[in-house]
Amino acid sequence: MKSMKATRRDVLALMAGAAAFRAWPASAQTGSEIEDLRAGLNSADFNQVWELARDRFYDPSLHGLDWEAVKARYRPQVITARSREDAAAAINAMLGELGASHTHFYTPEDPAYYQLADIFVGALEHRGLDRTFPKGDVAYPGIGAFTETDSQGRTFVTGAIEGAPAHQAGVLVGDEILSADDRPFRPVDSFRGRIGAPVSLQIRRASGAAPISISVTPADLHPGEMFLRGLQASARVIVAGNNARVGYVHVWSYASRRYQAALEDLISEGALKDADALVWDLRGGWGGAQPQYLDLFNPRAPTMQVKDRNGETGLVDVKWRKPVAMLINQGTRSGKEVLAYGFKEYRLGELIGQRTEGAVLAATAFLIGDDGLLLLAVEDVLVDGKRLEGVGVEPTIEVAFDSRYAAGADPQLDRAVQVLAAS
Repeated sequence: MKSMKATRRDVLALMAGAAAFRAWPASAQTGSEIEDLRAGLNSADFNQVWELARDRFYDPSLHGLDWEAVKARYRPQVITARSREDAAAAINAMLGELGASHTHFYTPEDPAYYQLADIFVGALEHRGLDRTFPKGDVAYPGIGAFTETDSQGRTFVTGAIEGAPAHQAGVLVGDEILSADDRPFRPVDSFRGRIGAPVSLQIRRASGAAPISISVTPADLHPGEMFLRGLQASARVIVAGNNARVGYVHVWSYASRRYQAALEDLISEGALKDADALVWDLRGGWGGAQPQYLDLFNPRAPTMQVKDRNGETGLVDVKWRKPVAMLINQGTRSGKEVLAYGFKEYRLGELIGQRTEGAVLAATAFLIGDDGLLLLAVEDVLVDGKRLEGVGVEPTIEVAFDSRYAAGADPQLDRAVQVLAAS
């Protein structure tokens, strides 16, 4: 959830003065000099993250931690880390001691770095963004898939954004990605310098099955536009066995009012207008939703139609007055959980799937050094006086779903269609 205060003021993005790893000066090329520089950069980032947590974390007591002692315990691990990835892991282990959602350190190897930079772009100091994104906007090379690595080191697709390269190439939720062009898969690095050029993904679609090859063409992804196009492209009507027309839409991010506006357009005059019922999919992606978005399903509020002198009409305060169900899972987080809570509490429809993540704090983002980003919880959140952080929202109809090797199957969506078709 974006901090409400952060939307009303600029948030200072502290910038470290050292150059990024990828910009070492020619004079620092010996092994010992590189080691010293790496340690210095790691230390600068670590200190910056530690200080921001000390000064801005929503709980001034830092959940009772001796933050100085925590610093002493983790600083040696960061300084001696031999890679950016190892340093980030140590920093995140330190942040993990706080036991709070919305508190994580990201590097450019993670799509979330770019997605969060885009979400919080209005609050980030642009001097840092200009160095990372010379064209002035946030973008990264990728295929538009969410992935997750399990305890065995296997990487699985947990989401394929409609209309993005992965989805267009036929990558499915549940696919295990084994390699990219015969090298270890990296969500961003596998596609650097390859925009517009085919990359061969080796995937395993069923446990123990032989790998298959899928050719995917990475693109220069602009996060906000990707999530908006994904929402629009996801909209479709599913015809159930009794000829009920059940609409479906997946909202990947709610970190802007434009996503809610796009949903309103779809149900008022777009692909979902004539559906008999609606499946509202809030699984995965990012939060940022505001409670008033639930007014879309308020049966006691009017809507208006306006017409100008040229005869063009439009709707004000669009409403959906037909049956609706919401899909949730462990990837439903932040502002989406607030919507899930209200949807259930005020009995707007069935909540189908699995308990939400329980990540309901307000956060903002800070640029760290030249190539780091800290998401930090800066405000506590209660919903109707209740705490959802660490608790989550339980579904009204539970449908378990381990998406690994799902091969495109979706029992949670299937159940939602079944329920709505019978309503």
